[in-house]
Amino acid sequence: MIRAALMPLVLAAAPALSQEVPNDGMVHNCNDATRADTIAEPWEDNTATYSDGAIRIARLDFTEPAAAAVKLLVLSPPHDELGLRQCRVVSLSNGMGFYDIDFAQREASYDPQRGLTIAMPARQYLPESDQGGDDGWFQLFIMINQQSGEITTQGFK
Repeated sequence: MIRAALMPLVLAAAPALSQEVPNDGMVHNCNDATRADTIAEPWEDNTATYSDGAIRIARLDFTEPAAAAVKLLVLSPPHDELGLRQCRVVSLSNGMGFYDIDFAQREASYDPQRGLTIAMPARQYLPESDQGGDDGWFQLFIMINQQSGEITTQGFK
């Protein structure tokens, strides 16, 4: 509870405290390639809802390419003319997925000015990690503004 309350402060201070990950997340529209069978199993461990169910996130596993198969699905307001939420996918900025996302370690906080912020460890594949270098883990922040519909991301080591 205390960690969740402190998250907005950490997010605000993060640029001054840590190195921004150059390949942090990218948000793009869902497409036909985003299928229900890509939700990582078991579903109860890889999906979560926020804001009384208005926002749902899910860890996706596309299996291939193996070093970049994991993405994050975000369903959130605003709703379209049919009453459906917008559908977005978070991936690395080059459009490839993450090597891994530690979904169980996610934390969420809410700020009326910024909206919902969800933070979780994410990993990008780095070939040098095979030789004992940087392991590629960083903290991924997803900011979801229900009023504007804007979804943004930042990543910090």
